[in-house]
Amino acid sequence: QDEYKPEKALSEEDLKNAVSVHHALAYKATDYEKRPNVLKLKTADWRVLLFQAQSQEEMQTWINKINCVAAVFSAPPFPAAIGSQKKFSRPLLPATTTKLSQDEQLESHKARLKQIFTELAEHRSYPPDKKLRGKEVDDYKLKDHYLEFE
Repeated sequence: QDEYKPEKALSEEDLKNAVSVHHALAYKATDYEKRPNVLKLKTADWRVLLFQAQSQEEMQTWINKINCVAAVFSAPPFPAAIGSQKKFSRPLLPATTTKLSQDEQLESHKARLKQIFTELAEHRSYPPDKKLRGKEVDDYKLKDHYLEFE
């Protein structure tokens, strides 16, 4: 709530309330109409935070900066956990910064995007039977939502 002052040391409370932007995505909150110039920040653990900017330009600047920092510093995800069940598990997203150079990070993102498109197309080519209910349908929707977000 208070404006950041670089000369002032961060308190324990500041650090506790900080929001990590690793693997986050900022975008315009098109479905939020109570206030103008609101952006959404969806974090790695899928929390959604709303922020209001003073103007459309400032909102877009924040979106661009947050997404740039997230893209540059987010380390590639760890493989998802493997179990005996067919249940979908999201990959673990490391909170550490990447060890890759910016060029390597860009190539990593391109490869990841290509992989996600392939996984999403394959996933959607085998939808659950319309007669099914419960876990299988929920699992399908969860994986679809994850792949679409990625």
